[in-house]
Amino acid sequence: MNGNPRILIVVAPYYKEVSDALLAGAKAALREADVDIVEVPGALEIPGAIASAVKSRTRFDGYVALGCVIRGETSHYDYVAGESARALMDLTLDGIAVGNGILTVENRAQAMARAGDRDKGGDAARACLAMVGLRERFGAA
Repeated sequence: MNGNPRILIVVAPYYKEVSDALLAGAKAALREADVDIVEVPGALEIPGAIASAVKSRTRFDGYVALGCVIRGETSHYDYVAGESARALMDLTLDGIAVGNGILTVENRAQAMARAGDRDKGGDAARACLAMVGLRERFGAA
């Protein structure tokens, strides 16, 4: 990577304890980057916030999506999990460097294990940096 990349982290603090752990991991992984952070209400709003940032005058090299969707008693989980992942994938197919750190889990214990010990926030940040590097390699940056 040429210089320090500018990364936007979009975090949905709907499950604050989980999002705080994801954010801590992402920030640690991005310690060499220039990082901005914005909050949105929930996982469904994350791709829209990234799309808005892409269209803005502010230039970011990559984006990290952080949030959590926990299965409940209705099909709402399926829509939120599927549509947020699909929308993030659509962004990546447009050449936007995105690290997906939206957890989709059965319960809070699974969420905390993934956010904390398994460092999924850090994984998403590292994936973002890898995609920024790949874009630079292919001259798409």
